[in-house]
Amino acid sequence: MTVSPLHSPAPDDPQALLASLVEGVARALPDDVADRVLEVQRSRSLRDRLSGAAGDITQVKLTSPKDALTLRLDGRRLVGESAYVSGGVIISRKTLPLGDWLTAFAGEVAAIAADAAGDAASAARALQALGVQPSGSDLLVDEADVDRGLRLLPARLEQRVPPAAAESVARIVDGLRDTLPRVKGDIEAEVLVSRTATVYLPDTLRAYVALPEAWARSHRFTDGSTAEDILVAQLATLEEAVRRMRDAAVEQDATALLVNGRFLSDRFATSGLEL
Repeated sequence: MTVSPLHSPAPDDPQALLASLVEGVARALPDDVADRVLEVQRSRSLRDRLSGAAGDITQVKLTSPKDALTLRLDGRRLVGESAYVSGGVIISRKTLPLGDWLTAFAGEVAAIAADAAGDAASAARALQALGVQPSGSDLLVDEADVDRGLRLLPARLEQRVPPAAAESVARIVDGLRDTLPRVKGDIEAEVLVSRTATVYLPDTLRAYVALPEAWARSHRFTDGSTAEDILVAQLATLEEAVRRMRDAAVEQDATALLVNGRFLSDRFATSGLEL
């Protein structure tokens, strides 16, 4: 997973940056999860104590089962550290440049959000709450030129999804491109097919691409599935529905086409890789 820089204050204002991270986690994660995974250390002056102020943040630490990310204030300088944890014991640690630490922090928050919610789509929502533009924002199919967007989509996916998923996407794209011209003039059918191309397919792909790569391949949800497994299954469902829509369009069976379009609306309306 790659993400754009956090939309946070510049590092020459370290206190504001630390505060923005704490606020971002509070937006991205449920309260009970945020309280469990994020530790905030503060320094309170006598004035702070007398006024009841929280004081300045001196360190934030985000802990997951296997990693701990710490950003601490050393004078006016921010020092980022990543530690590998096993059985609650730190096995190794290393110092990271601030940009690398922020990227790792965003990825961990996304993974924690997905795990807490039990669905991969929560990762993208968590990144947005942190002020991050998730990887995959280029996976768009513009309503103004659906055919062109579909043609470009497989190339934009190169090396970003498992091979089985990429092959399924190619078949979905072919099916949608063959179906769209066949439903021209049937407004309801055209809307349903177009929505599959511009919303259901891209949203499913973005939910996966926003995840940390190793986490998506190896982390298992409560039913034993990985995010990679869920993506392939979701695309198989989408592919089968698109095949049925195309067959209905070829046979000019408007009822069957609308039934399949509504099935997709019910199945994918919330978007993403949900369990």
